[in-house]
Amino acid sequence: MKNIREHKAQPGEPDAPGCAVPATAAEALAEGHRATRDRVARSILDHGPSSAADLASRLGLTPAAVRRHLDGLAAAGLVDAREQRVYGSRGRGRPAKVFALTDSGRSAFYQAYDQLAADALRWISEAAGGGSAGEEAVAAFARARLAKQGERYQDALDQAGAQRAEALAEALSADGYAATVRRVPSAAAAPAAPAGAQLCQHHCPVAHIAEQFPQLCEAETEVFSQLLGTHVQRLATIAHGDGVCTTYVPASGAAPSSSRTPGAAPTAGTSPNENGSSARRNLA
Repeated sequence: MKNIREHKAQPGEPDAPGCAVPATAAEALAEGHRATRDRVARSILDHGPSSAADLASRLGLTPAAVRRHLDGLAAAGLVDAREQRVYGSRGRGRPAKVFALTDSGRSAFYQAYDQLAADALRWISEAAGGGSAGEEAVAAFARARLAKQGERYQDALDQAGAQRAEALAEALSADGYAATVRRVPSAAAAPAAPAGAQLCQHHCPVAHIAEQFPQLCEAETEVFSQLLGTHVQRLATIAHGDGVCTTYVPASGAAPSSSRTPGAAPTAGTSPNENGSSARRNLA
């Protein structure tokens, strides 16, 4: 809805396509409320599960105003509240409450043609004979698609030096993944030890498709490893039901590990899933 309403030409008036008069104060106020509510939802999408205080600080609103919008989003089934996970020692009192988008909330941001994409991948699987052959055909498509995406990122990462993870996050954000990087301690406890990083994707434009075809997540992880020049470990995925796609990138020279790297705790609001794309589903 726009903050204008179309003016219907009266008899004798000249035609004036697009002619409009200002909306009433009530309509403008209602539209402003919706716009702010959308900003709250978008901030949660971009930054992951957030407290009312975090949202108020990011958006320049009062906590009371943010809570009103969160109440409206919750009533519409677009967000839900959960306790913030705390890693390490926790102070007194209950953990802060954070708000995360529900599946319905995320759906509001997903692009169209999900069903077309799912149908196309299912056709690839069936044309290859289904079963393991079909799964491998979909995986081959996913690897080819993600390899093309990686080629577009390569130059930026080659120029990034030690900040390759940050450069990858910037490139992913430009493609709609709302990615950030959080530095975390390495496996070594020494203060001078180099830090690893968590690459967090707060939005996934293909999450609905990746729920049915986890090969997309697997191919993406492989491309991240190739671009960053190191073994990476997927801790959580939106497609698997987590709040944020989280990939651990070890410090330069760190040895690969089959278990979670100490200090690489998932972002608040995500599940500590070792491999969000490991549960391959039936493609039939």
